[in-house]
Amino acid sequence: MKTCKTVSVCTPLEEDQGTHVFDILGYSKHKGMGHDLDSYIRSGIFSVGSHDWGIFFYPDRLNGYGLDYISVYLILLSNNVKLRASCDMRLVDQYTGFPFSVHKTELRTFSSGDFTNFAPETPYFMRRSEFEGSPYLRDDRLTIECIVTVFKMPHVTETKSFPKIDMPQPDMTENVSKLLEEMTGFDVSFIVGGETIEAHRFVLTMRSPVFKAELYGSMQKARLGECITIKDTQPAIFKALLHFIYTDSLPSSEDTEMIRLLLVAADRYAMDRLKLVCQSILCEDLNVDTITTTLAFAERHNCHQLKDACLEFIKLSNFMDDVVGTQRLKDLKATCPSFIVDELGKRRKFS
Repeated sequence: MKTCKTVSVCTPLEEDQGTHVFDILGYSKHKGMGHDLDSYIRSGIFSVGSHDWGIFFYPDRLNGYGLDYISVYLILLSNNVKLRASCDMRLVDQYTGFPFSVHKTELRTFSSGDFTNFAPETPYFMRRSEFEGSPYLRDDRLTIECIVTVFKMPHVTETKSFPKIDMPQPDMTENVSKLLEEMTGFDVSFIVGGETIEAHRFVLTMRSPVFKAELYGSMQKARLGECITIKDTQPAIFKALLHFIYTDSLPSSEDTEMIRLLLVAADRYAMDRLKLVCQSILCEDLNVDTITTTLAFAERHNCHQLKDACLEFIKLSNFMDDVVGTQRLKDLKATCPSFIVDELGKRRKFS
């Protein structure tokens, strides 16, 4: 399974910060302006984060709210804007010059054109009686200092792939197959049909429990330098068997009869994978001409999957009458009569 791991990074919010100082001279002369929305003194327009802002001072509170209070607001003046910002509204001590924070608005959304375009969200900035007796008002002068911080949208990097080194393909089979190709280091010999065929003991024992028992176990047949005679097997079949042992693949251009003989050899040497490979190839070759022979072969050599495939093929392919009414069936009955009577007979009855 191929896996891919990617990454993207969100950097912290970038921010622009600005401080505007709004000096109001002659404070007492601005009292009595009224309580409506337009009864304010506005600072000059200033820019923070490329957006326009203003400080609005209501000497007589706003709209009747906050009796005996002064009201101070930061208002976003830019149109069609939605942003995230915070502010710190302060009054400056006229004796020391140090500011005192009266109200802080934490990071939130400001949107022009609705009720979120100003801060703080309360008219109770400071009680007038408290303010007028404080060091923040001296010589009829007050100074409002506002620190505005505008946060830009966070930056997210493009998605990138983690460093990856491709996993190399397995090459053990290739390396083992070279042992057979290079014909070096052989330490066991077989006589097959009068022909001498050499191999490596450790490879054979690794792939076949029967070879392991014959070469190293209690059934050991030959010592180093001695030949083992293989009977009832053709040289070509034994070479094909060795080819699979060393390469985990079959030689090319193997015909059906060779596959059957190779399956018999695989069964003899307990090579279950090779036996299944051969059954798969024979299954692909099923047709009306091969079905009876293959079925008898599967029964004879305990190839249960191939046998089931043959019976399913007969059931699905409408060849039942062709099979039952031909010489093939007679030949098959002679080979395994009870099996054919039980299996084919049932299928014809219920087809």
